[in-house]
Amino acid sequence: MRLVLSSLFLGLAAASLSPARAAADDCGDAAALVQLAYPNAQKSADERSFTLEPHTSISLTLREGDNSFGLVCKVWPAHDDLLLVAVPLIDSAKSGDGQHVGDIEILVLDMNSLRVRQRLLQPGLMNDDAIYIRKIEFDTGRYRLAPDVSAFGLRIEMASDSRPNPFRETDLRLYALTRDGLRLVLDGLVVDSYGGEGDANCAGSFHSSKAGLSMRSASHHGYRDISVVERRDTDEPALDTQGECQSHPGKPVKRTYRLRYDGSRYPVPAALKAMEP
Repeated sequence: MRLVLSSLFLGLAAASLSPARAAADDCGDAAALVQLAYPNAQKSADERSFTLEPHTSISLTLREGDNSFGLVCKVWPAHDDLLLVAVPLIDSAKSGDGQHVGDIEILVLDMNSLRVRQRLLQPGLMNDDAIYIRKIEFDTGRYRLAPDVSAFGLRIEMASDSRPNPFRETDLRLYALTRDGLRLVLDGLVVDSYGGEGDANCAGSFHSSKAGLSMRSASHHGYRDISVVERRDTDEPALDTQGECQSHPGKPVKRTYRLRYDGSRYPVPAALKAMEP
């Protein structure tokens, strides 16, 4: 049976900030990086991972598809003397049978010495089960929050393999590097999603959304406002009289949100809140 479905994933205007995907090569000698950042870590016999007492596992960056929980590294273009590193910390005692329990630690390293300049632990961001973590990547778009403050993003994609109830969601978190340290300023904004219900053959009701961010000139509490433009699409495919699956898209809906810094964080609109880990 031929499936004829129009794409639900349409791009936003060019003014939106697009993510710069993390490159595994940016990690360089990942083992040396881990040993410098975690002096008490013990390398495994196969040299593919490290262990922190009592049972926290740190996997190294491997070939794509080999290990979705390896280190993720990205040189920060806005500060090219800095290396951004996301370190998944997996609790091996609680993980298993398709479920992971763990945290992520965000490191900002000096490119030359690999000395850790800043670090921030994010509890629970590696927790998954049937809805699993598919991808982790840095977003180094131009998030200039103030004249002397830049931010970078971390995107985490979650997904399920269910055919009748597909699900995919990419969440964005923004971290500001300030004189006082590294701070989470935007927590869990959905920038890409897809889901719905169907019969795993053709018929069903599906929806998707994409959101792009851009900085505004106005500011609150010293940080510039962020404009979020979201586009939502729907489709209700069905079999035609020839038994072929045909798309029946609805009218796209575009919404614009303005995020205002409240002195601590940018509150996320309820419609764009990420799923709890």
